[in-house]
Amino acid sequence: MAIEAPATRPANINFSSGPCAKPPHWTLDALKDAPLGRSHRAAVGKAKLKAAIETTRDILGVPADYRIGIVPASDTGAFEMAMWSLLGERPAQMVAWESFGAGWVTDVVKQLKIDATTHVADYGKIVDMAALNYDNDVCFTWNGTTSGVRMPNGDAIPADRAGLTLCDATSAAFAMDLPWDKLDVTTFSWQKVLGGEAAHGILILSPRAVARLESYTPAWPLPKIFRLTKGGKLIDGIFVGETINTPSMLCVEDYLVALDWAKSVGGLKGLVARAEANAGAVAAFVAAHDWIENLAEDPATASTTSVCLKFTDPRITDGAAFAKAVAKRLEAEGAALDVGAYRDAPAGLRIWCGSTVETADVEAMLPWLDWAFQTEIAALSAA
Repeated sequence: MAIEAPATRPANINFSSGPCAKPPHWTLDALKDAPLGRSHRAAVGKAKLKAAIETTRDILGVPADYRIGIVPASDTGAFEMAMWSLLGERPAQMVAWESFGAGWVTDVVKQLKIDATTHVADYGKIVDMAALNYDNDVCFTWNGTTSGVRMPNGDAIPADRAGLTLCDATSAAFAMDLPWDKLDVTTFSWQKVLGGEAAHGILILSPRAVARLESYTPAWPLPKIFRLTKGGKLIDGIFVGETINTPSMLCVEDYLVALDWAKSVGGLKGLVARAEANAGAVAAFVAAHDWIENLAEDPATASTTSVCLKFTDPRITDGAAFAKAVAKRLEAEGAALDVGAYRDAPAGLRIWCGSTVETADVEAMLPWLDWAFQTEIAALSAA
């Protein structure tokens, strides 16, 4: 017997975890003021870049004495730049609970070959952050984009730490309230929570991080694209809009449009509330269905942006194939795009619930998830 499909589809079916859904009602026409064909070093280009930096500071509540720079190569470029420029002055504590954090571990241990202690948690869990040695430098992700697990808060990080904290916050910034006094280096890309275009990263440095840059020279050569100092002093221009390499002014304009939208929904408080409402809709669905669970084992650490789910029905013998079939069916029906789990993560689904997603679209998608599951289970039973 055919399983009846839901009558309503989401208005926006983009649930990718990066690049993510554009802000609601976004159109290409919103970018008409981009200074295309102009130098990013012309007055208009510098003004746009500086506006992006200062509006980021305003919305996120970044302290006035922290430096914010726009750098190449997305969050990956920003975090690599930080590690290569800052680490090595003392031992490091490398923390990972998902694939990107594991990548930072590999770079430090195998590439930079720094004296490092590695702390790893399985998907669905986080490391005991209170057990780390904060006299060392500590590298970690705030929100595991591929694992759906996040830091509940920064309480475990001591205020009197001797080392630096380097935080990859790419799927947390603009959707979670970050404790700036606990973070010395913070990186993210605007392609995540604000739905910006790819290839640009944001690097935020505390005064302690700047002091390290100006007092310590790494033992390894630094590519030009990673250099943050010259003659032992911070290159100030990077943090007022004079970028290391040529940015896309079209992407910068798109980010400015997204920042304006963020202000229109109440700034950080409004952005956080939107993500929490979206994740809450998924959590309510999971609680009402016994065949699916959140990958995060502790609700306090469950992500509100990259929500990762796993199927638990005992009739499923090949979890990866089943999850792929469900995702494919949702796409074919025009109900949800790009909801498959990350390739290195456990089999399941990953539903982006970041701030640009409308809760009504999440709520309209979830009955389709139920339908797709029931349809695939029926197919298994008939096989």
